[in-house]
Amino acid sequence: MNELLNVLTDALGENLPLWIVLSSFSVGLVIFFVQESSHRLRTTLNLLAAVVKLALVGVLLWGVYHGQVYEVRWVIAPNLELLLHADALSMLFVTLSALLWLVTTVYAIGYLEHSPHRSRFFGFFSLCVSATVGLALAGNLVTFVMFYEFLTLATYPLVAHKGSHEARKAARLYLAYTFTGGLLLLVAVVWLKSIAGPLTFVQGGILDSLPAETHSALRWIFLLMIVGLGVKAALVPLHGWLPKAMVAPAPVSALLHAVAVVKAGAFGIVRVVYDVYGVEFAAVLGVLVPLGIVVAFTIVYGSTLALFQDELKKRLAYSTVSQVSYIVLGTAILGPLATVGGIVHLVHQGIMKITLFFAAGNYAETLGIHRVSQMNGVGKRMPLTTLAFTLGALGMIGIPPMAGFISKWYLGLGALEAGVLLWVMPVLIASSLLNAAYFLPILYRAWFLPADPWPDEHIKAQRWETHGMLLWPPVITASLALLAGLFASLPFSPLEWAQLITAREYK
Repeated sequence: MNELLNVLTDALGENLPLWIVLSSFSVGLVIFFVQESSHRLRTTLNLLAAVVKLALVGVLLWGVYHGQVYEVRWVIAPNLELLLHADALSMLFVTLSALLWLVTTVYAIGYLEHSPHRSRFFGFFSLCVSATVGLALAGNLVTFVMFYEFLTLATYPLVAHKGSHEARKAARLYLAYTFTGGLLLLVAVVWLKSIAGPLTFVQGGILDSLPAETHSALRWIFLLMIVGLGVKAALVPLHGWLPKAMVAPAPVSALLHAVAVVKAGAFGIVRVVYDVYGVEFAAVLGVLVPLGIVVAFTIVYGSTLALFQDELKKRLAYSTVSQVSYIVLGTAILGPLATVGGIVHLVHQGIMKITLFFAAGNYAETLGIHRVSQMNGVGKRMPLTTLAFTLGALGMIGIPPMAGFISKWYLGLGALEAGVLLWVMPVLIASSLLNAAYFLPILYRAWFLPADPWPDEHIKAQRWETHGMLLWPPVITASLALLAGLFASLPFSPLEWAQLITAREYK
C-alpha cells in the first residue's frame, strides 16, 4: 500500500493541488449542460467527481505527511502570482471538505430526486466545493482572496435555488454581506502588500521583521481583515445573513455551515493570525485580546438567540454562529493547547453540524417537520435519524466522549496555560449550558413525548425510516463525530493533525 501511494504521488507530481481543484470544477461545468431528465448521468458524474477528489486528497495527504512539497504557481502580473501550496493546515481543511462533499453529494442526490433545476444546482454545488478547496490550498493571500470571492459567487445561486421571493431576498442579503466583506478584505490585502511585499503563507508569520513605524498600519489592516473574514465566519454583528440563508435546501445549509462559507471565514482568520501575522507578533501588536472579546460575545450571543428559535434550521443556524467562534477563540488565546482546541474544532464542528442539518432535512422531507414544536415522538418514527441528531447535539454540548468534548477540553486547558481562565472558562461554561438548554428539550420531545400527527408525511414508513440516500449520510457523519472523540489519540486523527500543525506554528 505504501509503495502504491508513493508511485501515485510521484506520477501526479507537484500539480496535484491543481488536479484536486479541477476535479470538481471541470465536472461542475459539464453538469450545467446535462439534461434534467438524465438523472443517471448526472448522478454518475457527481459521485465520480467526489470519489476522485477524495482519492486525490488521500494521495496528497500521504505526500504532505512524508514531507513532499506541492506547489503550483502562475505569475499573472509583475510581483503578483497565484500560488497553490499544500501544508498541514490546508490538508486538514481540504480533507474535511473532500470527505463531507462526498457524503453531502449522496444526500443531495436523494434530497433533490424529484426537484426541478437539478443540473443547475449540482453545477454550482461542484463550483462551490472547488472554491472551498482552492482557498484551503491557497499559498498566499492574493490566491486566497480570489477563491474567497469565487466562493461567494458560487454559493449565491444555491441560496436562491428555490426561486421563491424569500429565497431571492435571502440570497441578495447574503450577496450584500459577503461582497462587502470581500471588498474590505481586498483593501486590506492591497494595503498590506504595499507594506510587506509578497504575502506568502509561512508558518510563524511574515510580518515580525517589519519596522515599528508600520505597527499602527498593521493593526488597522488586521481589523479590516477580521471584518472581511468575519462576515463569512458569522461573527457578531456580521452574522445577519446566516439565519436568513436557511431558506436554502438542506444540502446547501449543510454545506454552508460545515464545509464551505462559514468554515472558510474561520479558516481565513486562522491563516491570517498564524501564517501572516504570526501568533506571537499578533500578541505583541495587541490585536488578539480584542478578537477574543468579540468571539466570546459571539459564542454567548449565538447560543442565547438559538434558545428562542422554534424553526429547527434557524436554531441550528444560531448554534453555528456560536460554535464556529470556538475556532477563532482558540486562535485568539496565545498558547499551543488553545491552538490545538481551535484547529481541531474546525473538523469536529463540521462533522457534528452537518449531521444535525442532514437530520433536519430528513425530518422536513419525510414528515414535513420544520419546527421544534412539531418533533414530539419523532424518535419512534425515525430512530436512526434521531439517534444521529442526538449524537450531534450531545457533541455540540460537549458531552464526552463526543468530538465536541475534545475541542472544549483543549480550549479550557489552553486558557489555563495562557493565564486567561477567569474570562474564558465562564464563556465555555455558559455556552455549554446554553447548548444544553436549546438541544436537550429537542431530544426530550423526540424520544419521550407521545407522537403528534405529522404535518405532511411524504415518505411512508418502510423497512428503513426514509429514503436510503437521506438516511445513511447522517448515520455516517454521526459515527465519525463519535469516533473522533473515542479515538482522538490515534495516528491521523483530527486531534493528532491539529497537534502537528500547532507544533509547526509555534516551532
